[in-house]
Amino acid sequence: MIVRNWMTRDPMIVSSDTLVTDVERLLYENNLRAVPVVDDGRLRGLISRAICLRAVENATRTQDQHEINYFVTRLKVKDLMVRNPVTVDIGDTMEYCLQTGQDTGVSQFPVLDNGKVVGIVSASEIFHLAARMLGAWHDWSGITLAPRPLEKGTIGKIASIVEATGANVHSLFSIRDTETPSAGHRVIIRFQDAPLMQVVENLKTAGFEIFEAYEKRRGSGDGAVH
Repeated sequence: MIVRNWMTRDPMIVSSDTLVTDVERLLYENNLRAVPVVDDGRLRGLISRAICLRAVENATRTQDQHEINYFVTRLKVKDLMVRNPVTVDIGDTMEYCLQTGQDTGVSQFPVLDNGKVVGIVSASEIFHLAARMLGAWHDWSGITLAPRPLEKGTIGKIASIVEATGANVHSLFSIRDTETPSAGHRVIIRFQDAPLMQVVENLKTAGFEIFEAYEKRRGSGDGAVH
């Protein structure tokens, strides 16, 4: 999965001389977490909603009129922005973005193409991607298999078992168990057009342990097997 295919293209940008009050309004009106700071086509920094919020709190805490006036009329993005922010390249992978985010604690990455800002990847894009993989906007049934070693042909075998019930498989992928890595991978299955319990029983008969299974998206427990 390459960044260029999943990023938000042509993101809003601001200059370093933009007033913080203006960028704060821009962020809230457009429901953005952060925007790149660009001067003369060059990335200079990143300004986030959290940074702006802290500035507001600092300006209003003492109710000092001079501090409030400075915040409203003089405080600029260049006074608060994160300089030299962590970036990713348009040709990097989404997996690299995730690993970099975990290593650095950063959740917004300007995307560069030959030094020019052409997009942004943030927690929002990652969340949206995960939601699409899990079928968050669809009435798909879901099964998660208990952790097990993934041998050659295991994924194909699982797909064949599920499809043999008449199911239309929309998503099938594995996740390494983080609590006990030596236990192997959990396999996530999303499908429709087949009875949940029939698929569960066929998988059990084939030797697969069911970690969880459910028919509905809501977390009420209705339709859940485990």
